[in-house]
Amino acid sequence: MTEEFHRIRRLPPYVFAEVNKAKAAARAAGDDIIDLGMGNPDSAPPAHVVQKLIETVGNPRAHGYSVSRGIPGLRKAMANYYERRFNVSLDPETEVIATLGSKEGLANLSAAITSPGDTILVPNPSYPIHQFGFIIAGASVRSIPATPDEDMLRALDRAVRHSVPKPTALIVNFPSNPTAFVANLDFYKELVAFARRENIWILSDLAYAEIYFNENEPPPSLLAVPGAMDVAVEFTSMSKTYSMAGWRMGFAVGNPKLIQALTRIKSYLDYGAFTPIQVASVAALNGPQDYVSEIRAMYKDRRDVLLRGLQSAGWDVPVPAGSMFAWAPIPPAFAEMGSVAFSKLLLKEAGVAVAPGLGFGEYGEGFVRIGLVENTQRLRQATRAIKSFMTRHGAGAGTADLLGAASS
Repeated sequence: MTEEFHRIRRLPPYVFAEVNKAKAAARAAGDDIIDLGMGNPDSAPPAHVVQKLIETVGNPRAHGYSVSRGIPGLRKAMANYYERRFNVSLDPETEVIATLGSKEGLANLSAAITSPGDTILVPNPSYPIHQFGFIIAGASVRSIPATPDEDMLRALDRAVRHSVPKPTALIVNFPSNPTAFVANLDFYKELVAFARRENIWILSDLAYAEIYFNENEPPPSLLAVPGAMDVAVEFTSMSKTYSMAGWRMGFAVGNPKLIQALTRIKSYLDYGAFTPIQVASVAALNGPQDYVSEIRAMYKDRRDVLLRGLQSAGWDVPVPAGSMFAWAPIPPAFAEMGSVAFSKLLLKEAGVAVAPGLGFGEYGEGFVRIGLVENTQRLRQATRAIKSFMTRHGAGAGTADLLGAASS
């Protein structure tokens, strides 16, 4: 009776807990903490979406059990989004399901398609649910490089040759959380060809589809590759695109067999999102999309302010191509202490909270994730505090203008 339950034993200690505890203690002491550690949007959703929610809540008939796989209008709205954004045609009845955020969908599909002992290929570093959804389901995870390039493709070939049992599924996530890497369609073509050749499922997390910074190269959908529907399912979310994170509305689209598996699992576990939230989500997807462009421009402004401030402080950070994060190598003067200790020190001495890279996998060590989740004024305040912190530790040497170089 004193032993931990089997599935709980498979979960490591929560890496972010130490930083969260220190953050809570600092706030309790009255310190002003600039929290860039969470990927929590700080903007309000579109006004017409909020109004539709309020309007629907006023309908007495909207408060009963909803539909687990999503009301028909919502599934149609998501199919229409894929048609206009990616030129991908979907059947709302068999190839689209609403989820309680993309995280829930990923976790439940992991459970639906996994047998104990299966081998799953997961980029490292990556968003924790990508590996732990499968670990909770009883699988073994094999790490592959997180970069959308030849390194990942070569690692996939090695994994097929040397894993026992042979891998059954692969997770990809571009634009990536936490690394901010973005994949192109040519890379996805290679990935789909690999999956079709080796009979491996692909689960693509496209939650940051609309947060990108090269207007001429919006992130593609893996499903735009011919033949991808045979082997892949893709997850999207309203959380970042429409600043609706707390509403918990997401989607899975793609291969009918995978969608049916997720539908069956969810039918036992939930009755779907609150109906007014689903109706308001239809308004978001079908209504004017000016808000999406404005949010994208806002995150780009924040990215530029953050990176210029960090460069001034002597901290070289690669320019993120997408997502709402910067993936920052720990400055050399602090590299030996590791990402958790560095995050705690930065919090203590600069009043800035970041997410330690170790929380995203062992190959995230040596990095921290910095969220673009405060306004530009607060970001400037954060980088000034970081600059003072770096100077006190003799780590504030000048750097190249990475942002300028990336923009030229």
